[in-house]
Amino acid sequence: MDGLRYAVVGALLAILAGCDKGESLEAFGGPTMGSTYSIKYVRTPGTPAASDVQPQAESILGEVDRQMSTYRSDSDIERFNDLPANSCQPMPEPILHLVRTGEQLSQASGGAFDLTVEPLLNLWGFGPQARQVKVPDPMALVQARQRVGHQHLRIEAGQLCKDAAVQVDFNSIAAGYTVDRIAGRLEQLGIHRYLVEVTGELKAAGRKPDGTPWRVALEEPRDDQQVAERIIAVDGFGVSTSGDYRNYFQQDGRRYSHTLDARSGAPITHHLASVTVLDPSALMADGLSTLLLVLGPEEGWDYAEKHRIAAFFVMREGDAFVTRSNKAFEQLTPVKP
Repeated sequence: MDGLRYAVVGALLAILAGCDKGESLEAFGGPTMGSTYSIKYVRTPGTPAASDVQPQAESILGEVDRQMSTYRSDSDIERFNDLPANSCQPMPEPILHLVRTGEQLSQASGGAFDLTVEPLLNLWGFGPQARQVKVPDPMALVQARQRVGHQHLRIEAGQLCKDAAVQVDFNSIAAGYTVDRIAGRLEQLGIHRYLVEVTGELKAAGRKPDGTPWRVALEEPRDDQQVAERIIAVDGFGVSTSGDYRNYFQQDGRRYSHTLDARSGAPITHHLASVTVLDPSALMADGLSTLLLVLGPEEGWDYAEKHRIAAFFVMREGDAFVTRSNKAFEQLTPVKP
């Protein structure tokens, strides 16, 4: 769902013919959340065809859109966002689950990660209600920051409540959550070898019919062309890349990214261009990649090491890029460049 972040992770996959075990590679996809989704899985005797699986996947996509989209006024979260301070609204459990996850990430990052940054996104020109893309007036920024902060949210008896006029934006975690939901549904259907991708967030499990792993290309964080920075094999993990490229503006010779640090109320200014995270949960990979990107090349690296997060960092160095990956990442990614 993260249309703001354009966290691009390209899947390098070959459509394979059926093998002598009665296995075949099924594939389908389509538009969703302002972007696309794609699902590939190994069909074995007794498992459903793509024509039966696709409606179930799209039902999940539709549910997430109705509940969490900030680009439709009738979604559950946008109706909540329209409420004034000191209001409550009954919410479906998936939204409450994501709010709890957001609170966990916010507290762990000292407030750098925050789900309530929508007023700031709109002010800087990156949100669903943005008027123009420019550096905001300092007074307007002060006023917007008064409406930001996870501490203004609370959950009471199935209701989401707020004590300030905050607005929740799930774009940093909703796509990963959706990937987990679809992967879980495939498992329920007896499908255990698959690659699920939603707006760039993905999860892969098992191997393809020929026995080779699912291979994923991590893109160099460029806004002019697509170049594979590294190719990795993935089995049993969610993969998320967050970057400051493709959605930014320049003013007075300075670059302003769509990725905001909730602590300052402004776009990040460090030289960390993208972060890829692997985690058993695509939801957590999604949120953690954003968290590390906001924290930056030093603080983010230390956080990943402390919490044993498998992370791959790409930093700008002049007109080039330099990469850095930790031991946890290398242990999970046997395919080399």
